[in-house]
Amino acid sequence: MRAFPMFIKTTGRRVIIVGGGEEAAQKFRLLSKTDAQIVLAAQILNAELTEAVKAGLATQYSKAVTSDVFIDAAMVFIATGDEQIDVAMHGLAKEAGALVNVVDNPPLCDMTTPSIVDRDPVIIAIGTEGAAPVLARLIKTKVEGMLAPNLGKLAKLAGQMRHQVNETFPGKQRAFWAWVFRHAPMQHFARGHDDAGEDAIKSVLQRGQIPSEQERHLISVISTDCQGYDLLTMRAVACLQEADVIYIEPRVDEAILELPRRDARRIAMPTEHSERARSLEDAMERQDKGQRVAIVMAPNSPLSGALRAQASVRAVMHHQGQAN
Repeated sequence: MRAFPMFIKTTGRRVIIVGGGEEAAQKFRLLSKTDAQIVLAAQILNAELTEAVKAGLATQYSKAVTSDVFIDAAMVFIATGDEQIDVAMHGLAKEAGALVNVVDNPPLCDMTTPSIVDRDPVIIAIGTEGAAPVLARLIKTKVEGMLAPNLGKLAKLAGQMRHQVNETFPGKQRAFWAWVFRHAPMQHFARGHDDAGEDAIKSVLQRGQIPSEQERHLISVISTDCQGYDLLTMRAVACLQEADVIYIEPRVDEAILELPRRDARRIAMPTEHSERARSLEDAMERQDKGQRVAIVMAPNSPLSGALRAQASVRAVMHHQGQAN
């Protein structure tokens, strides 16, 4: 990566937009979705930005711009439409130590604006480091279709209930939230039945029993015989990302190991047959304790037969687009 993706806090902070025309208005439309204090640095504003100032959505700074204007700004967007003025404003903003984006001038950008999927507070940013912006928009369209319009409402509800969940299910919070986002509550919200989803969550909190705790999660066995990690099934990828513990055979493509959670425990499986059998026993012990377990097999692994013999009723095999 040549650019590191991150989120910048805007609460109680100023964001400066230099310019008053259409280019500046485009940045304003994007930033107006945040809670930043937007400052429009321009002597003349177009009709849209003038109305925004009148509505209290932004303030106008109409004096001569100096580097002092940019001090302590969270971000600066320079969009005057005049290249020479943009370069001059960039110099002043950098003098103040600001993070700067100059519209249509990548060499002068400390940051770029991605394509955004907005389910506030769930925000997905998609970028291509400027190489293929049309591709980023196409990806955004696909992601938009995958996420329920009211997903943000469920996320906000989760934030409001976090303290109660911590008190009711100490040490089991992850299992509770996995149930919320994979089972009945999420299904209710996906169908637009927000009240039913909220009631389901509150009911479980009152009972103090997580429904999925009554189930033993199948061990997910991920075969990597396919030609590339990007050919893994979506279900296999989801299982990797949900796993608490991952057993990894030698010769597994390292790219696959970018898919699990960073906090998942990773255990290298030995090559010796006797020690490998012990690893399977250990995996099943962890399964009995309620942990989500995944095993990543190398190409042409002899482990497949052993798993089918020892743990066929306790595991699900994910292999080249099929789960069986």
